[in-house]
Amino acid sequence: MNPKVDFYFDKAQKWQKEIEQLRTIVLECGLVETLKWGCPCYTYQKNNIVLIHVFKDYCALLFMKGALLNDTNGILIQQTENVQAARQIRFTNLGEIRALEPVLKTYIYEAIEVEKAGLKVPLKKTAEFSTPEEFQHQLDENPALKSAFEALTPGRQRAYKLYFSAPKQSRTRVSRVEKCIPQILDGKGLND
Repeated sequence: MNPKVDFYFDKAQKWQKEIEQLRTIVLECGLVETLKWGCPCYTYQKNNIVLIHVFKDYCALLFMKGALLNDTNGILIQQTENVQAARQIRFTNLGEIRALEPVLKTYIYEAIEVEKAGLKVPLKKTAEFSTPEEFQHQLDENPALKSAFEALTPGRQRAYKLYFSAPKQSRTRVSRVEKCIPQILDGKGLND
């Protein structure tokens, strides 16, 4: 146990008993505890394997390369359609965690083996993400915008495509595109 991580488990919260049990299970698998992204993260040879995090309706173990695990029990969840590598196992009570303890350890050990083998999740290329019609129209009409967008790093391009694609209504997509045009022309990413 890492004392720097204790605060996460000590603060009063809805899932305290559940995450304490998850911590015990993960540490019994020989991983090193650290704090990343404000959450307890467990590593093998400084490589992230799994983290514990809480949400309003559940707490979860998040396997960083969960897409590579054999989900023989069908319990891994892809948080959103755009998450490529990570997968969660969600819990809503302590009994679920205790009942799944042997299975959880199996998944953790498999995740360690994935890391030892140096396996990588094949990620979609930026070009494989769809460009919303509203943004494509702007790119077609404005050569300077198209050049500026193409000059951005693939990660920045992907972030814009996902951001522009998210709204259900066309007018919201148009609004997002229009607000971001100056930023793209300045060579900046969505969160720069």
